[in-house]
Amino acid sequence: NAEGEMPLRKGSSPRTISRNISELVGAYNKKGRIGTSRPKNKPQVVKQAAAIAYTKAGKSTNMKRGGVMGPAKVVKKKDGNRSVKIY
Repeated sequence: NAEGEMPLRKGSSPRTISRNISELVGAYNKKGRIGTSRPKNKPQVVKQAAAIAYTKAGKSTNMKRGGVMGPAKVVKKKDGNRSVKIY
């Protein structure tokens, strides 16, 4: 926030969290980084922005359960017994 960025909103409602995520993604689109990190692609940006927003809202346990994309599901393929993770 020292570089003139807007501070994130306070609160834990889904609307506030969504706005904070949008603001962080917007900051990435302008500057190419979130805080001091430089995620490689858009999904990583969204996941990191969500982690920051949920932490700010005091709901960071959501990220422990798999984050925005959800937890990986392990399924067995029809051709063989090899387990495969589906995200």
